[in-house]
Amino acid sequence: MPPFDVPEGDPFGPHNLPYGVFSPTGSDDRRVGVRLGDHVLDAGAAATALGSPYVSLLAQPTLGALLAAGRTAWSDVRRALTAWVTVPAHQETIKGFLHPLSSVTLHLPFEVADYVDFYASENHARNVGRIFRPDAADSLTPNWKHLPIGYHGRSGTVVVSGTDVVRPSGQRKAASDPTPVFGPSVRLDIEAEVGFVVGVPSERGRPVGLGEFREHVFGLCLLNDWSARDIQAWEYVPLGPFLGKSFATSVSAWITPLDALEEARVAAPERTHALLPYLDDTGPDAEPGGYDLRISVAVNGHVVSEPPFSTMYWTAAQQLAHMTVNGASLRTGDLYGSGTVSGPSAGERGSLLELTWNGRDVLELPDGKRTFLEDGDVVTLSAWAPGPDGVRVGLGEVGGRVVSSS
Repeated sequence: MPPFDVPEGDPFGPHNLPYGVFSPTGSDDRRVGVRLGDHVLDAGAAATALGSPYVSLLAQPTLGALLAAGRTAWSDVRRALTAWVTVPAHQETIKGFLHPLSSVTLHLPFEVADYVDFYASENHARNVGRIFRPDAADSLTPNWKHLPIGYHGRSGTVVVSGTDVVRPSGQRKAASDPTPVFGPSVRLDIEAEVGFVVGVPSERGRPVGLGEFREHVFGLCLLNDWSARDIQAWEYVPLGPFLGKSFATSVSAWITPLDALEEARVAAPERTHALLPYLDDTGPDAEPGGYDLRISVAVNGHVVSEPPFSTMYWTAAQQLAHMTVNGASLRTGDLYGSGTVSGPSAGERGSLLELTWNGRDVLELPDGKRTFLEDGDVVTLSAWAPGPDGVRVGLGEVGGRVVSSS
């Protein structure tokens, strides 16, 4: 079987073609790659051999040039890649540039400019409210249905899947402690999220409207926003997350272009509050703003949750509009996270905070009981989306192992 004749129904077939950056065995030479089945295509080398006009975008050590090229170029390059891996006349040329995934090293696929994380799941927000404000009349804060809440994170600690996560240290203070103590976090958690990657920048002072989302955002990836809940609880009043979040954010090595997810577009949940015009996506001409992504969360290989992204209240387009409405500019390589993805049922919660109800309930795993993560635990997020003709579109998984701080 030719290397690029992938099995029928493979979630990484020619209908998908996510982008990443890899280096071949024994080399430090980083190259733009496109995943095809269980192989990666050296896109720059293929473009050069075929005399493609897109060599300048693909023969690069990162995705930066392609991200900045804009939507027309994104679609043109995708059409060219599809032809390269499906037209029989290209077979002999292309197969020389395919590498088994098992033989390459995958890298962070783009230089992260700014990183913002949101709080867009109503199910997650209500669960958090019920945990920490059990006597409140409403589990949501008064602003939650009026704007996508978010915070700025640390772009320098965004790491590619497979990178170990050192247990963070910081201040924490239990209710029974007279004063704070310093040490490694004892309530280390994960947040199953989807990250959106900005390609085309914007001018400072000019907001990006809802209808411009697809002109600026190149694609998406899975994202794990690691969280030290004990550090976060002590520090976050009144300015929000800081050291409890900034130590590591893991992303997939593969960026799925939006063009691969046309069949997965769905309407957002019904809006229960009137929205200000810049966020209003309820009109008759509004495009579907949600994505039907099915996520699985596994701890040490055991699936503990399956959060559905289609339930997210705030869409990626609304998040982008809100992020720039004050005139903040976009840069190529900006990354923004959806916030924890949680569904309405107990088996669809995207964090251990919710799954264990802040440590009250114990998760029974094959290798022992858990409330929060222990050293040596490996967390893996994977996902798929509906594709053309019933075929699944695979999203590259994101995994990380917790290691001791000592």
